[in-house]
Amino acid sequence: MDDYTEPCCCFDASQYTGTPDTSHVEHPLDIPEIIKGLDARNNSGRESEAAAYLENWLAEARIRKDWRAELSLNNELLGQYRRSGDAEKGIRTVNEVLMLLKAHSLGSTVSGATILLNAATTLKCFGRAAESVPIFRHVARVYADHLDPLDYRFAGLYNNMALSFADTGDYLSAEKHFTMASGILEKCPGTENDRAVTFCNLAELYDAQDPEDPRISACMEKAWDLLNTPDLPKDGYHAFTASKCVPTFDRLGYFLYASELQKRADVIYQQSYL
Repeated sequence: MDDYTEPCCCFDASQYTGTPDTSHVEHPLDIPEIIKGLDARNNSGRESEAAAYLENWLAEARIRKDWRAELSLNNELLGQYRRSGDAEKGIRTVNEVLMLLKAHSLGSTVSGATILLNAATTLKCFGRAAESVPIFRHVARVYADHLDPLDYRFAGLYNNMALSFADTGDYLSAEKHFTMASGILEKCPGTENDRAVTFCNLAELYDAQDPEDPRISACMEKAWDLLNTPDLPKDGYHAFTASKCVPTFDRLGYFLYASELQKRADVIYQQSYL
């Protein structure tokens, strides 16, 4: 595509700081209402519709010159493109997000840093883990300046940061950050789904170093137990998490667990669609 560009290889945090833009937008979009429509599509397994839905609203945001909506919609699109594996659109959207954050000096705010986290996660997803690490480090500094050390958002940061370390071969840093994420999640109620993903990630990390490591089995059994926690809501997020864990269970030989989780996710999506 003509407007496709490669992201910068170096992340200069100083370009994203300054006084955050508080300018007025004359005709802003109703982002919370748009997100409701997005959630309805994702929770019923209609992910193929979700990206087009967001892209249509993004076009409207540009017409209205609503840069806040552009940023929010692009941020949501990053997740959709990761789900669909669309690397070209994903990297292009990373560039757009970085441009907007820089233009409006939002890099030192918690909300801006959280969007940077999403951008870095997308870079990692599409084979650019080394480029994502400096962005993650910047997010960690912003979070440390503004959030409680046990804030749930640190867990998401550490999990994704660990995945990038693993991709670059820094297994010690990866294990450290997965462990940090797990420690935070244990103190946050209702995080069984996220904890299960963390244990699956740890199992993959151990397997990459030694397929005979006994910690692999311990991690997979823990992930299974968490996904089967009594009274755990069997909602769209659980279906998404189960589907996310299926490849790890399958690849590491837990075929029955993988099959059960996939069936569970399919049933939840079917019920949500009706």
